[in-house]
Amino acid sequence: MTPTAPPLDRVFIELGPFTIYWYGVIIATGAFLGLWMATRETERLGLKKDIFIDLVLYAIPIAILSARIYYVVFEWDRYAGGPWWKVFAVWEGGIAIHGALIGSIITTIVYAKVKQVSFWQLVDIAAPGLLVGQAIGRWGNFMNQEAHGGPVSQVAYDNFLQYLPDFIVNQMFIDGTMYHPTFLYESLWNILGLILILILRKYNPRRGELFFSYLIWYSVGRFFIEGMRTDSLYLFGELRTAQVISVVLIVGSIVYIMYRRKTGQANKRYNGKKK
Repeated sequence: MTPTAPPLDRVFIELGPFTIYWYGVIIATGAFLGLWMATRETERLGLKKDIFIDLVLYAIPIAILSARIYYVVFEWDRYAGGPWWKVFAVWEGGIAIHGALIGSIITTIVYAKVKQVSFWQLVDIAAPGLLVGQAIGRWGNFMNQEAHGGPVSQVAYDNFLQYLPDFIVNQMFIDGTMYHPTFLYESLWNILGLILILILRKYNPRRGELFFSYLIWYSVGRFFIEGMRTDSLYLFGELRTAQVISVVLIVGSIVYIMYRRKTGQANKRYNGKKK
């Protein structure tokens, strides 16, 4: 296992004193494509096209802020003794998807109440776009050489990882060691989830259950992939935060699906018609 080229440059472009990093460009690309998918679906369902554009104007900055707060809270020892501005240095990486999800859900709840639209319809429409954004966004971790797994064994390399493109292999060599590209595993898991969600959507499921399906699918993959990572956030001891949150989301989603069906709160279908 030897690299054939140096790692890719993290910098996208430098404009005088300003530096734009690939990390930010890739995250923004994922968010834009997710928004594009959502606006197309709102039009298909006969809703106002700008309903998601307005939502995203609030949701994206709040999601970034909550994602950073979540990360810094669980990594406080890393920032407590350093320069104060490092807390805001998101271009260096260090935002948590679960934190972004929390911020986005809270924003959507408030937005739905103000606009008097269905929260469940909004999050159902957003579900495929969330998977697209996360699948693309993980490549920002790739450019930063972060969110990777442990060292690759010779057996794993010979049997599987040698068939990866050279640019991925090279980027996963850090200080002379090749690490598992867990960013790639999660990206592929999200793409598969996107396909399944789009298939499920064709069957016009009960309102809210596309979103719950997204939560369950993403959380199952994240639970196992998180166990491979070397940069996990921890609640205490060896208890990984993302794995705990994943279990809570899986169980909570299943229970809430059953509750909403039993109480008649899920009688409407995805397209708004009664079952």
